[in-house]
Amino acid sequence: MKSPRYHHPDSSVRARLNEWFANSPGLSLLEGECQQINQVLPDLFGYHIIQVGTLGSADLLVSSRISHRTVINLYPGDATLDASGPICLSGALPVASECVDVVVLPHLLEFESDPRQILRETERILIGEGHLVIIGFNPWSLWGLWRAVLAWRTEPPWCGQFFGIARIKGWLALLGFDIIKARRFYFQPPLPSEGVMSKFDFLESLGRTCWPFLGGAYIVVAKKRVATLTPIKTSWRAQRQIITSGIAEPSTRGIEGV
Repeated sequence: MKSPRYHHPDSSVRARLNEWFANSPGLSLLEGECQQINQVLPDLFGYHIIQVGTLGSADLLVSSRISHRTVINLYPGDATLDASGPICLSGALPVASECVDVVVLPHLLEFESDPRQILRETERILIGEGHLVIIGFNPWSLWGLWRAVLAWRTEPPWCGQFFGIARIKGWLALLGFDIIKARRFYFQPPLPSEGVMSKFDFLESLGRTCWPFLGGAYIVVAKKRVATLTPIKTSWRAQRQIITSGIAEPSTRGIEGV
């Protein structure tokens, strides 16, 4: 039986998502996401870092200390951020296995037909103890409530499938990842007016203290686990038997005959 083929969603969804992040409330959320990722990337080291997909015109890798940075574009319009970056399917990355130190997936899993294939590809290209950074929408929040009401409009981001942190952790555990950090943030409601949203600024400090699990977005940092081989040692008694059985008994006849 043939495995199902990977299908890339309509590229217009990604284009409209980038447009959404260029205006309120997406722009305000994007600023909060940049702050979160800027706290994470400086502590992740290596030689190569890859970002799969773009979010508007934001440079999410600017805070990384890794010199070789690549943005993989998912459709031609993505190339406005990195014109030199390749254009490909997110589920079939044109990258050799085990050669990347850090991979960043910004709101990618919500808008792909097979998010687990994307994670499998990420695991394939990461080196041992390489890091994966995922940014996503939290379904258990005001943003998740907005999606439940507006999903019928087929407009991003509400047309995406929001995955909770628990499900992301489960997928990553099956692929051999250890969770380093998982944090929810951005507690303001997704209102289209910046003036109205500014009246809810107090929810940021209040949400972090009173209901930290209800943040509209989350960031997950995971490390690819390295499978170590445990050598099987022969028991002490078995070693002793082997040694003693290989030694010839001394002969006294030769001595007596001297």
